Amino acid sequence: MNVEGVPRLRPVAPMVNTDDLADAREVAALLGLSHPNSVSLYQRRYPDMPRPVVDLGRGRPRLWLRPDIDAWLDRRRR
Repeated sequence: MNVEGVPRLRPVAPMVNTDDLADAREVAALLGLSHPNSVSLYQRRYPDMPRPVVDLGRGRPRLWLRPDIDAWLDRRRR
């Protein structure tokens, strides 16, 4: 509770359907890349590429939303 006796709102993370999460290996496959490490090259080359929604730091898993990657690919193919 805050000073006025009104409860504080806790920050809430957005809900994500876990079936929509894709790791670097899956993103690489969607992009037609042969190696998951190439995804980071794409991120540097294409600043509009969706960023991971989960990034636990160097050497840890990163996860993207598959629908975001699919939509990005659709926009690039036009």
